[in-house]
Amino acid sequence: MRRGRRLAIDVGDARIGVASCDPDGILATPVETVPGRDVPAAHRRLGQIVEEYEPIEIIIGLPRSLGGGEGPAAAKVRAFAQEVARSAAPIPVRLVDERMTTVTASQGLRASGVKSKKGRSVIDQAAAVVILQNALESERASGKAPGEGVEVVV
Repeated sequence: MRRGRRLAIDVGDARIGVASCDPDGILATPVETVPGRDVPAAHRRLGQIVEEYEPIEIIIGLPRSLGGGEGPAAAKVRAFAQEVARSAAPIPVRLVDERMTTVTASQGLRASGVKSKKGRSVIDQAAAVVILQNALESERASGKAPGEGVEVVV
């Protein structure tokens, strides 16, 4: 397992959830929810978070269908990841499968007593935590970086 803090991003149309882990990659925790409608402002805020946390890599959830295919949402996330990769270089950006993460995060929040209205503000952070936890478990099990790397296209 590589040592170093990682950031995870759950990209949504309205909100972007961000999570981080400790340098040993043991525990993923929520960071914040960034408003997503103003894309330039969202990228600026994410850049500030990257500067503050100094991650060894950035993990972005890639929405796939249950069958594994990619639709318009995945294309949007790939374009978003490309922009993050450009602005965060030389920090690597990786895309990981995020199927069912929002469902898992919602169930976890409900189980801990968070009401659905209040939960909307933290669901994206919770989904980012699930994405990061899954990526960390994948790396621990395989010994390889999770998901697929995003090549910076200029």
